[in-house]
Amino acid sequence: MFSRLRTDIQCILDRDPAARTAWEVLTCYPGLHALVLHRRAHWCWNHGFKWLGRFISHVARGLTGIEIHPGAKIGERVFFDHAMGVVVGETAEIGDGCTIYQGVTLGGTSLYKGAKRHPTLGKDVVVSAGAKVLGGFEVGDGAKIGSNAVVIKPVPAGATAVGIPARIIPSKAGESADVSGTERKFSAYGITQDDDPVSQALRGLIDNAAGQEQQIAMIWKALEQLCAHQQVPLPRDPATHELFEADKLNQLVGK
Repeated sequence: MFSRLRTDIQCILDRDPAARTAWEVLTCYPGLHALVLHRRAHWCWNHGFKWLGRFISHVARGLTGIEIHPGAKIGERVFFDHAMGVVVGETAEIGDGCTIYQGVTLGGTSLYKGAKRHPTLGKDVVVSAGAKVLGGFEVGDGAKIGSNAVVIKPVPAGATAVGIPARIIPSKAGESADVSGTERKFSAYGITQDDDPVSQALRGLIDNAAGQEQQIAMIWKALEQLCAHQQVPLPRDPATHELFEADKLNQLVGK
């Protein structure tokens, strides 16, 4: 029990730059308190003491602002950061190393008892503030859920889900930015500059238009040479009057 508690404290010290000492984490972090109380409630739930498990989770909700159903399964090194208003449903599963921020809901869309109604998070998943993950599907290892996203379908390993409803951005080289490389990197709130699909689409359009402008310039240059050889007048060059400023547009969309 104490070794697991030390692991929980250390994972908070590793991921939260505001955490200064183990004593501060032990006494002042509601996410840690919610985990400790949930383990007692989960034990009671699994051993037939259903009411006692629900009562412990109810007390934990009042003390920490984090509501975790005693039937939910939570792995090791899970960090509820700030976490006020977090709701974790009965059949939810949270893998090792996950980080969950405030206002997150791991909810269900089905009313059938006994069914898998809530999501399963793989290892090292980051669920950002205000996100809603709804349904009995899986979120793959190393995936990231953007702030205020509403996820209603599976998320592949290493991918990023943003928007309402969430759009899936595949991982680069099959790996998440959080888990790739020899040294693990942690991105707070799970979002990087390249995780906005609208910006990615706009940058693609801008690059395509810039490429077309370059090809038109090459064609115009060849036309100039041909007209000079044939000694015929050259038409007006539209490119000299209207320039496509790709670099400026890319700056506007965040490239």
